[in-house]
Amino acid sequence: MHGIRYVVRRLVLAVFVMLGVLMITFAVSRVVPGDPARLYLGARASQEAIEQVRDQLGLNDPLPQQFVRYVASSVQGEFGFSYRTKQPIIDDLKQRLPATMELVVLAMLLAVLVGVPAGVLAAAKFGGPLDRVIRVISIGGVSMPAFWLALLLQLVFFLWLGLLPIGGRLSQTVSFMHPIDTITGFYLIDAAITGNWVAWRDAAWHAILPVVVLATFPVSLALRMTRASMLDVLSETYVAAARAAGLSEREILFKLALKNAVVPTLTVMGLVFAFSITGAVLIESIFKWPGLGSYMLDAILNDDVPVLFAVTLVVTVIYIVINLVVDLVQAGLDPRIRIGEREET
Repeated sequence: MHGIRYVVRRLVLAVFVMLGVLMITFAVSRVVPGDPARLYLGARASQEAIEQVRDQLGLNDPLPQQFVRYVASSVQGEFGFSYRTKQPIIDDLKQRLPATMELVVLAMLLAVLVGVPAGVLAAAKFGGPLDRVIRVISIGGVSMPAFWLALLLQLVFFLWLGLLPIGGRLSQTVSFMHPIDTITGFYLIDAAITGNWVAWRDAAWHAILPVVVLATFPVSLALRMTRASMLDVLSETYVAAARAAGLSEREILFKLALKNAVVPTLTVMGLVFAFSITGAVLIESIFKWPGLGSYMLDAILNDDVPVLFAVTLVVTVIYIVINLVVDLVQAGLDPRIRIGEREET
């Protein structure tokens, strides 16, 4: 029962956050310099054509009516048209968002699969050579500029060794001879579903470098967070009691201590996940990855305001969903979170 109340509270909070973002984006869209109708038609449009578009877009309606229409259309996924492409923004997002999500999901999986075990091992070998090496690697990963690492990996693995492609999601030859049937927009998943293993291998090779670059910061952060949390947990009395009871070190580390130590790491990974969606702008530009980041960069360079607001709303929804999932996972791993919530109320 208390778990249901906890979920309801989180859902209500998410709705209020979304309404707040809608209000802010609507207000900003009305104070941005320039006439949306003129931006849509171009600088050479006649005044008559501009007035006609203003009527079509409802820009002459009262502001409360415009806000209600703005909220209703946003909830339905109707974000209007791009000033640059003249295409419905939702169509562009259906192509661009899966490309970015594929990078981010792979990077987060790599962060969890590498960062968490490495953090556990560093805490278990506290003060030893392995701990020092892992700490140096984590510091380097956190402080290393992403663009520098991207260019360095391209130089080594493409130019010098010729092992990996320099960019794109799929080579031209494979895209022509073995095109991927779009189902989810994730090339690796779609190619696997349809049994297109030639395209799957090519897509995997293309994803390696951008995923490694995007995952460098999350891996290092997960490592440092897990290590710090594990050190705190391993100093607890119940861990000493478990050792005295004869539990193996592996059971203590990965079954007993990690369950409590991983909660802060999950919180940080949830925040990094949402941040990586827009933070991939530079990486997508370097690797010519046709995702949401490069789409947003083109919108900034071309004053494509509706695209910027649409991307903001989409990222906000993803951010809210990820944080809601993280909260629920935390509550499942640590019941004290639900108890603390109940006591506050």
